[in-house]
Amino acid sequence: MPTADLEDLRSRIQHALDQERRTQEAILAPLGPEMTDLLDAVFALLKGGKRLRAGFFYWGYRAAGGPDSDALVRAAMSLEVFQAAALLHDDVMDDSDVRRGMPSAHRRLAAVHRERGLAGDADRFGVAGAILAGDLCLNWTDEIYSTSGLASEELVRGRRVLDTMRTQLMGGQYLDVVEAGQTWDDLPTEERVARARRVIRYKSAKYTIEHPLLIGASCAGADHGTLAALSDYGLALGEAFQLRDDLLGVFGDPERTGKPAGDDLREGKRTVLIAFTLEGMDPADLRRFRAVFGTADLSAADLAWLREQCVRSGAVDQTEKLITAQADAARRALDGAGLTDHGRAALLELIDVSTARSS
Repeated sequence: MPTADLEDLRSRIQHALDQERRTQEAILAPLGPEMTDLLDAVFALLKGGKRLRAGFFYWGYRAAGGPDSDALVRAAMSLEVFQAAALLHDDVMDDSDVRRGMPSAHRRLAAVHRERGLAGDADRFGVAGAILAGDLCLNWTDEIYSTSGLASEELVRGRRVLDTMRTQLMGGQYLDVVEAGQTWDDLPTEERVARARRVIRYKSAKYTIEHPLLIGASCAGADHGTLAALSDYGLALGEAFQLRDDLLGVFGDPERTGKPAGDDLREGKRTVLIAFTLEGMDPADLRRFRAVFGTADLSAADLAWLREQCVRSGAVDQTEKLITAQADAARRALDGAGLTDHGRAALLELIDVSTARSS
């Protein structure tokens, strides 16, 4: 399938988002000009990106035999809005400064507070605004899906997976918070890896790839065997996608990833990469690791040292092998599945898009 098809879909998704902004501007207009700040915070976040969630919804539908339509694009676009809700809230929880190369929404709104000389604490204002922006996106997700223009019987078929996705993502976010509050001391590597992979499954893999695919395919009326194959594909590729993201969170180019280099090390994210890095670390290195990992003001020297440990320990190579294995598992899952040729080709191309090494 030509890459142009994926690019065209991204353009159509952006057009649908631009239309949605105009719709929501009209609804919020009676509240006054202040609403522009809230809308700007949301729709700045919704500019650009790989559009993976919308893409997997769309191609799940097409792979199951459903036709292209503007209604399908609008329904798929709802998942981009859902992701925005997750990112807005995630940035508040992580106290992140940057998202997609721009100030995160709560930082952006705090700056608005300062520029206008409003009363009260600017940071609290920003956090409140970002939470409300995320809540708006959660509401819009359901509204856009329900009014997309797809046939009502199709929307009903996809609804169960959509509801499951929304509930399980929130559970996955909480699971990540719980995991961050626990210690990995004295745990064997196998358990560290297993715990990190459980977070990956429920915080990322399912809502990024598996559930969007299954929503689209269910809407199109896919049979049980097709849904099972797409589920296997989505879970394997979803894990590979997040493992790549974890590597980029340590080694990625900020100009391409849109977030500061080494941000995951400052946040102290307990990833599969870190589980492999800790394996066999000598006592002196382990003491230094515990002292600097998860430090917000991590020095350049300590950041370089942590990166060196990831490479020297073989953790980067182990993670790369796991990414390759999961990507291969995703390809195998499509063998023999009852998919359209065009849909299968798109899903195969999306494996490379989802695991690209640069962004």
